[in-house]
Amino acid sequence: MIDSTLLFAVVAGIALLLLLILYFRLQAFLSLLIASIAVGLLAGMPAADIILNIQQGMGSTLGFIAVVVGLGAMFGAILESSGGVQSLAAFILQRTGEKRASWALAVTGFLVSIPVFFDVAFVILVPVVYALQKKTGRSLLFYGLPLLAGLAVTHAFIPPTPGPVAVADILGADLGMVIAAGFMAGIPATIVAGPLFASFISRRMHIKTPASFIEAEATPQKLPSPGMILGLLGLPLLLILMNTYLDSPLGAGIPLTDTSKSWIKMLGHPFVALILANLLAWYLLGLKRGFSRQDLLTITSSSLAPAGMIILITGAGGVFKQILTETGAGKMLAEVMTSYGLSAFLFAFLTAAAIRILQGSSTVAMITAAGMTAAFLEGTATSDMHRALMVIAIASGASILSHVNDSGFWLVSKYFGLTERQTLRSWTVMTTLIALTGFMMVLLLSMVF
Repeated sequence: MIDSTLLFAVVAGIALLLLLILYFRLQAFLSLLIASIAVGLLAGMPAADIILNIQQGMGSTLGFIAVVVGLGAMFGAILESSGGVQSLAAFILQRTGEKRASWALAVTGFLVSIPVFFDVAFVILVPVVYALQKKTGRSLLFYGLPLLAGLAVTHAFIPPTPGPVAVADILGADLGMVIAAGFMAGIPATIVAGPLFASFISRRMHIKTPASFIEAEATPQKLPSPGMILGLLGLPLLLILMNTYLDSPLGAGIPLTDTSKSWIKMLGHPFVALILANLLAWYLLGLKRGFSRQDLLTITSSSLAPAGMIILITGAGGVFKQILTETGAGKMLAEVMTSYGLSAFLFAFLTAAAIRILQGSSTVAMITAAGMTAAFLEGTATSDMHRALMVIAIASGASILSHVNDSGFWLVSKYFGLTERQTLRSWTVMTTLIALTGFMMVLLLSMVF
């Protein structure tokens, strides 16, 4: 039975959240906290209980997220500052050649965005796109969109990037399963939205390298080995997946002592896996290549500034989830959606998509939708893989229809020299293809697993 008071509290809370973000331009962290308090009060929760749930929601979420996001940000900063990103891009392009350069750029973006934030990786790699366009004379979009697709997919779909890590924690999904699901859904999404769409749209929109771009002179700096970069990227992912394998039925038959298994599981925990990756990057890409300890301290410290905001927003998303769960709103939402025949996957996708379209930020959309979906799933029996796929459904919805209220829209417009209409026809369509392909893969994979 639907509780009208509770339903009003949820609707009013979400409306207030969007009003604060869109109209008053209030920071998402503060907006989520205010909306959480409003839902609690309107649902009749005692004031003291609301404060207690804010503490519990924030603490239970940040106990995991703060460590992973912080370690991931530092790892990405060292990789970026050492020239590791450029090394990997040059290696992949050299191996594939100009004819398959669009596919190579998609692969580059897909790999680079695992440790490096989307906008940072784009700014670092966009000169490669400029150089290819000037050399071949093809549309800038032919090379630029595959790179953007790879960056955008990994940024939203594959841990240890902050978005999927935060959503996985809020939903209680296994991180190794999320990595596996992210790859299975992300690769087709990258292909469709990247090389295939780029080939189509570049024949209809011929964009040249912006006249303001000045080609930098070649520097004699020796870049790190691409094999080393691939190894550093793969290490934490493999350790986390190994942990997931040991916890699965497939790993139950491995003849290991309890002590051996516990040590392996410790190495495969995201905390330890990322600490090891950081230490290796600190030595191999830092000290061994001439960086001083003070240089590395400055690089890693500056990387924590953007990570801090993501951590706080994620914690506030955990508060929103806690309030929705404790008031019983999540259970009621499940009943409402079930009565309309909506599956949990569709609920997760549509919720994230609606918030993304309205307020622009994919991170805010993912975290808000995760809180609502976690409350929706409360008390229901869901397999580990289905929870992981739920993370990708949310990531897909939060990737859709990037337009004028998204900073990524203007970043692409500026660097590619596009008008607003051209950006809508290229970048916006690309993000929508990522969302729809990703969600279709979620539905297909949910039938298989």
